Amino acid sequence: MDLNNSKAMAKLAIAALEDKKAEDIRLIDISEVSVMADFFIIANGANRSQIQAMADNVEETLGRAGYALRQVEGYNTANWVLMDFGDVIIHVFDKENRLFYNLERIWRDGKMIEKDEL
Repeated sequence: MDLNNSKAMAKLAIAALEDKKAEDIRLIDISEVSVMADFFIIANGANRSQIQAMADNVEETLGRAGYALRQVEGYNTANWVLMDFGDVIIHVFDKENRLFYNLERIWRDGKMIEKDEL
């Protein structure tokens, strides 16, 4: 895994989420606690349409930059959309499911970082 490449991908993904007014975007560096990926990005939206628009924008933005979406789960129900781009995994929740699953707590061994640290 190339951490600089992962950071570039994470920056683009965050910008794409912000573009669609994502709420409470969190970036967790999991590179030292997991072989699965380098970063988790967690965000939430207000409703199904916004969550799908956020996912669409991330897929389009990263796709244009040459990053392939390996897998997407939960798009149709849009209460938790998981987007696997390999080194970066993006979770877009509705508010209720974000609180329920609390990925920030589950992945607390990872390092919370600010986007300007990328």
